[in-house]
Amino acid sequence: MNTIHALSVFCGSSLGNVEAFRVNAIELGQYLAAHKIKLVYGGARVGLMGTIADAVLASQGHVIGVIPDFIKTKEVAHEGLTQLIEVKSMQERKMKMFEISDGAIVLPGGFGTMDELFELLTWGQLGLHKKPIGILNTNGYYNDLIKFLDNMVTTGLLRISNRDMLLVHHDISKLVDLMKTYEAPLKAKWMDPDQV
Repeated sequence: MNTIHALSVFCGSSLGNVEAFRVNAIELGQYLAAHKIKLVYGGARVGLMGTIADAVLASQGHVIGVIPDFIKTKEVAHEGLTQLIEVKSMQERKMKMFEISDGAIVLPGGFGTMDELFELLTWGQLGLHKKPIGILNTNGYYNDLIKFLDNMVTTGLLRISNRDMLLVHHDISKLVDLMKTYEAPLKAKWMDPDQV
């Protein structure tokens, strides 16, 4: 069993136009606080990012924000967090967030969220970490992406063991249960053209 004391959450800096996204972010925030799991997130007060932080704080939970200084100066930093860590770059933000958490959950988001998701998966594929990564598939938002990943396996460009690194569920408690029982692939992918 994996111990989960802190989770990184990656999600949109916008709310989107589907109410379920906001509702699910609030529910996840309340769940984390109720289960004494610290939220580690991008440090902003806007969009789904701000929504989940506010939900954790309103439920007396612990929130650590990690924000690049160039974003903080644009007045989007959340001022009411338990802790706000300033970093120099987006890359440093990702690394710091994942370093201080026991895994990551991805909510709906845009390019930035996709970048974060796939970089964490790539690090895991290369054996750089063994932490669970999960998608909370609100309203089926990620259904097409999941089909695309399955097509990567079908066409021989992604190993099934690496595809299975990405945990997916629409129910918060079931997703966290999957994360607690996650086992990383035994074999890391190396840059060997003959390796399948």
